[in-house]
Amino acid sequence: MTVSYPRPRKALGQNFLTDGNIVAKILRAADIGPGDNVLEVGPGRGALTELLARKAGRVTAIEFDRDLAEILRQRFRDTPAVTIHEQDVLKVDFASLLGNERWKVVANLPYNISTPVLFRFLEERHCFSRLVLMLQKEVGERLAAPPDCGDYGIVTVLLGLWFEIRREFPVPPGCFYPVPRVDSVVVSLVPRPQPLAPVPDQQLFERVVRAAFAQRRKTLHNCLKAAGLADPATLARALEHCGIDGRRRGETLTIAEFAALATGLAAPAAP
Repeated sequence: MTVSYPRPRKALGQNFLTDGNIVAKILRAADIGPGDNVLEVGPGRGALTELLARKAGRVTAIEFDRDLAEILRQRFRDTPAVTIHEQDVLKVDFASLLGNERWKVVANLPYNISTPVLFRFLEERHCFSRLVLMLQKEVGERLAAPPDCGDYGIVTVLLGLWFEIRREFPVPPGCFYPVPRVDSVVVSLVPRPQPLAPVPDQQLFERVVRAAFAQRRKTLHNCLKAAGLADPATLARALEHCGIDGRRRGETLTIAEFAALATGLAAPAAP
C-alpha cells in the first residue's frame, strides 16, 4: 500500500531519516534484541520504527504530529508490539508510560527541542537502560566535551554526572529529507548506577553549575557571588576546602570539582 505523507513541517523541526545504512547503525549502537522494550521519540515516517518492530520485544513511539501519528497507527495496526502515542515528549510522564521496567530509547530528536528533551531524560533517568540519540552535531559535541573548551557547558556537566556519554558516529545532511543545513551525530548515553561524584544536594549542584556558566568570562568566585549562592565567607571557605582557585573560570572545572564545590557550599560552617 502506498502511503501519502504530509509535507515536512519546518515549525516542528522535521527532518526525516532516509538512509537505511544509518538506520542499521543506530540499531547496532542501541544493541536491540527481542528481550528489549524500546521507546522511540519522533518516529516521523517510521524508518526506525519498521526495523525496531522486527528486532525488539515491544516498541512505544511518541509522535507530536497528529497526521504522522495517525499514519503510523494505520501502518502498524497489525503489529501488536508497536504502540503509537500522539504526545508532546516534553510533557510525557515516562514513569507512568513505561512502568517499572527500564527501557532503551532510540530517538531522532527535533533539533529545536533537543536540549529540553535531554533534561527530561535526565530527570527520569531511572526509566532507561540506554539512550541512543540523533542530535545536531554541536549539541552532541557539547555532551561529550572535555573541560576547558568552548563546547563544555551546563549540559555537559549535568548529564555527565549521571550518564556515560559516547559519541557513536557522524551523520551527514544528505541522510535526511528535507536536507538540513547542519551536520548531525549519534550519541549514546548509559545511566550510571551512581553519580560520577557524590552530590548530597542535587538542586544545589545544578544551581552551582548554572551560575558558573552564566557569565563565562567572569571568574568562578564572581559568578557564584553574583548568583547569591552563599555569603562571601562561606564561599571563600568552600573554595579553599575544595582546593579550587576562585579566579578560575567555570569551564575549567571537572564534574568532580563541581560536585565537591556544591558539597562544600552545603556543609555547615565549623563552630
